[in-house]
Amino acid sequence: MDIKSTIRTIPNWPKKGVMFRDITTLLKDANAFNYVIEKFCERYQNTDIDLVAGIESRGFIIGGAIASKLHKGFIPIRKEGKLPSKTESESYDLEYGRATVEIHVDAIPKGAKVLICDDLIATAGTLVAAINLIKKLGGQIVDCAVIIELPDLHGREKVEKLGYKLFSLVQFEGD
Repeated sequence: MDIKSTIRTIPNWPKKGVMFRDITTLLKDANAFNYVIEKFCERYQNTDIDLVAGIESRGFIIGGAIASKLHKGFIPIRKEGKLPSKTESESYDLEYGRATVEIHVDAIPKGAKVLICDDLIATAGTLVAAINLIKKLGGQIVDCAVIIELPDLHGREKVEKLGYKLFSLVQFEGD
C-alpha cells in the first residue's frame, strides 16, 4: 500500500517555509490506518517491550493503537502543563519554535523496556526530549518508531548519535 499518498501536505503551516505533513487524512482512511498499525506491530511483535510511549498528540493515536494490539501499557508524553500529577519535563527546539514535554514521574518502572512512537521526525527535538525523559525515569529505549521521516532535517542522525534506532515507514525529501 502507498501510504505516502494518504498523507496531506500543507505548505507554510504553522509558519512560512514549513511543509506540514498531516496524517489526519491517513487516519480517516481505515485501510491506510490499519496498514500502518499492522506494519509497526509486525516489526515489534517479537521484541521485548514493556510499554509504548506516545508523544502528543498524533503519537498518542499511533502509540495507543500499537500498545493495544501488542497488549502493552501506554504512556503519554504530553505538552507542558497537561498532566495532572507530578511530572518530569524536558525542553527542546523545534524546526519552528521551542517547546516542553512532560511525563508523570511514576510512568515508567526502572528498567522497563519502552518503544517510543510519534507521527513524524523532523529535527528530532521532540523525540530526543522523549528519550531524555524516559532515561531520567530509568527506562530503556528499545526503538523509536515514526510514520514519517524528513531526512533533509537530519533527525535520524541525532537519534542514532545517542545510540538509539529509528524506524520510519515513509520519507519526504526536499520539498
